[in-house]
Amino acid sequence: MSADVPLEEPARRLTGTGGARDSDVWVRSLPPWDGYFAVVWAVTLAVVLGAAEPSWPVRLTAAAIVALNLPWYVLVGRPAMLDDSGAEGPARRYVVGALLLFLPTAMLVGETQLVTFALAPQCFMLLRLWVLGGMGAVPFVGWTLLWHPTAGEAAFRLLLAVATFAFSAFLGRWTMRIIAQSRERAALIAELEAGREEIARLSTAHGALAERERMAREIHDTLAQGFTSLLMLSQAVESELEHDLPRARRHVALMTRTARENLAEARALVAGGSPADLAGNSPADALHRLTDRHTAQTGAPAPLTVTGGVRPLPTAYEVVVLRACQEALANTRKHAGPSVPVAVVLTYASDALTLSVRDEGCGFDPRAPREGYGLDGIRARAEEAGGGATVRSEPGAGTSVTVTLPLPPAAPATGGAQHP
Repeated sequence: MSADVPLEEPARRLTGTGGARDSDVWVRSLPPWDGYFAVVWAVTLAVVLGAAEPSWPVRLTAAAIVALNLPWYVLVGRPAMLDDSGAEGPARRYVVGALLLFLPTAMLVGETQLVTFALAPQCFMLLRLWVLGGMGAVPFVGWTLLWHPTAGEAAFRLLLAVATFAFSAFLGRWTMRIIAQSRERAALIAELEAGREEIARLSTAHGALAERERMAREIHDTLAQGFTSLLMLSQAVESELEHDLPRARRHVALMTRTARENLAEARALVAGGSPADLAGNSPADALHRLTDRHTAQTGAPAPLTVTGGVRPLPTAYEVVVLRACQEALANTRKHAGPSVPVAVVLTYASDALTLSVRDEGCGFDPRAPREGYGLDGIRARAEEAGGGATVRSEPGAGTSVTVTLPLPPAAPATGGAQHP
């Protein structure tokens, strides 16, 4: 907290920005102040009763009035310090009452000014610094007019009043700074808690969005493509029923197989497991099943070639390779034509795994606006696994989709496996 806290600003409450947390903090920190006030009042009573003058009845009267500060503080002052409603009425009422108890006794018995050490912090906690001026000047003037002291005694009392005022002002100023710091910290804590709640909310929303995107990719790459294949096969069967019944029967059997595979993919998706094609199979075996299925559905050749030192891969890499190949083959059937040949190459290098799917179709302009989710889904999957995907195509020159995933360095295998 900086030293330039405005003195005009009320410091009437010991709570922070409100709430149980702030109140609990001050309830824990106020008892030491209670003890300090009690000690000051007790010492003042002892000094007043033990003073040499004025007379005993006057000192006893002053002590009795000073003692009233204790119930007044307990009943009015302390609740005002803990009040976080923003009302100045309770604070003002307590300070006025405390001054009415203090000023007459300070005029009767000069030693009563010791109670300033308790009242000054309270004034700072509740109202403003200007109250201290009256607490120091009025008792001295009243005492001088009432008792007509000698010049030496008046000078001593004046010096005592100035010292008391200076110390009280310092203590009160320090108290107000502590209160201001506590309020700022309470506000900062509230902001941090609000920020933490907002971060948790955004994190939950981001997690939900990421899960929706993941499910969208999975549905697009499995169920949607399976339904597309079923639709294509059903159209083929409809045109073959009249003139090529054996071929239609083969396509119906293929439809049944595709439906079973789609059902297996749906169950794996619901269970959150790995894709059905990867269950108990290596990536090369899963890709081999994909290319065989593509050939069975379209009649076009789709040879798979695996090169390099084959080695175990993280499950995430296997899923990326499988889904990327699925999407590339689906795009070939949809855009290049069902009879276009496709070449699939899976390469195990020392530091990377590369999948390439190349068709000899009509191609397209990659810079042109396009609809669909497939190519973006391939890129997103590759980037999530720390790799990348590129699409190269030109009108009339075919299309090539390449996915590259980084691999930790490993000694190359002695030979490569070929899957024609």
